[in-house]
Amino acid sequence: MTQALLFAAGGTGFTALMTALGAAIVFLFQPKTSPTLHRVMLGFAAGVMIAASMWSLLIPAIEKAEALGMTGWLPAAGGSILGIAFLLLMDQLLPHFGPESFHRGEPPSRTALLVLAVTLHNIPEGMAVGVSFALAAQSGDAALLTASTALAIGIGIQNFPEGAAISLPLYQEGMHKGKAFWIGAASGIVEPIFALLTVLVAGSVQIVLPWLLSFAAGAMLYVVVEELIPEANLSQGGHAGTLGVMAGFLIMMILDVALG
Repeated sequence: MTQALLFAAGGTGFTALMTALGAAIVFLFQPKTSPTLHRVMLGFAAGVMIAASMWSLLIPAIEKAEALGMTGWLPAAGGSILGIAFLLLMDQLLPHFGPESFHRGEPPSRTALLVLAVTLHNIPEGMAVGVSFALAAQSGDAALLTASTALAIGIGIQNFPEGAAISLPLYQEGMHKGKAFWIGAASGIVEPIFALLTVLVAGSVQIVLPWLLSFAAGAMLYVVVEELIPEANLSQGGHAGTLGVMAGFLIMMILDVALG
């Protein structure tokens, strides 16, 4: 058990660090950026989340469910519906700030939902790493340990654009760079927390993992469709927001498939 906890802490410590490094991209941007760049950033965040929902969450949820002898589409659809319902509720509970609130440093509802959705997405990823290391430690199989390490590295590299997908829109809404960075970095801290919890209860958590993966996917897709894509394509015309979506989607898809 101790060995599994150490392995899981090290693996998800790396994934959390990569999220923080991605969020640190915000320090490279100038204080004033154009509305076009703002739309590109929102579009990029949307593209990253669409690809992550499919390749990091829904497909693994279906595969995990089938491996456990369940009907693959049931937790994928059911978990997604629960995730969408949860974000609908959060959308009602979170205050909808206007532009004047940006100058007070308060995040608008859109970016609050974005942070929440990405954080929810990181929870099942941390659990997946925890399960993987727990199984490797229980079996003593070196091949399983290698596979677990590869999984942690792959998730960590995928987390880099996700950190940027949080911090950049927050900064564009008027938040200070330092605060935007820390919020982006904090979204990755849930991974080691839930990885360690999963190691402690590895035998009972696997059955709900497909539902958790799908729950996070539904939440992310809700934010993309409800908030990010419409905002990325507002006013001024042009295709900046659309191109941002495509760039984010392609980058995340390549990372997910190449490292999955």
